[in-house]
Amino acid sequence: MLLTDLRTIFERDPAARNWLEVLFCYPGLQALIFHRLAHWLYKIGIPFIPRFISHISRFLTGIEIHPGALIGQGVFIDHGMGVVIGETAIVGDYALIYQGVTLGGTGKESGKRHPTLGSHVVVGAGAKVLGNIEIGDRVRIGAGSVVLRDVPSNTTVVGIPGRVTRQNNSGSNALDHNKVRDVEAEVIRALFERVKALEKEFEQLQQSSFSATELGNEQLYNPKNNKSDGIIDDFLDGAGI
Repeated sequence: MLLTDLRTIFERDPAARNWLEVLFCYPGLQALIFHRLAHWLYKIGIPFIPRFISHISRFLTGIEIHPGALIGQGVFIDHGMGVVIGETAIVGDYALIYQGVTLGGTGKESGKRHPTLGSHVVVGAGAKVLGNIEIGDRVRIGAGSVVLRDVPSNTTVVGIPGRVTRQNNSGSNALDHNKVRDVEAEVIRALFERVKALEKEFEQLQQSSFSATELGNEQLYNPKNNKSDGIIDDFLDGAGI
């Protein structure tokens, strides 16, 4: 399993230079080595020691993995400072987890209370996956997202709360975070365009119903004079929408 973890790092991280560097300078790999020992002791019922090993691992690597968590082979925790994986969490084979990720619970309930990740899942930096939920195979979770519901396989999830934005992404590059859609900005753009269309229709109806002489000093409503449009355009342009 250790060899599989090492191969995965060389396959996914272009900064990996040699085996010695990876073994001694990659905290994600070191945290997994500590965890596999702690998990084995945890399964055979040894008290205190597994949790103490995980505590030492957190001190040395900045990554906290409860000894009870089940971690598959080929998992890569990249720049893992701040990663937290709860007691009943399950991480499938060849998952990729970035810094600041939390696989946590939502309360003090007993039993299975942490998420289950399928194989080849990518969890972006700072994402939170909370509760006893199922994340399917080859799912991509965008950076900073908060996932609270089950997610089907081969999808991309972004936002707070997390929303599925793309289906059938099994052939996409797992690291293409720059191609993840900003769904909220797209919805705002669609609503903004609809409002502008309604304003134009209203202006046309207003002009056809009244003449300038009939209105006297009153001016027709002109949406072009609305300065807030520029502010909205700047916001949407900044999101790349």
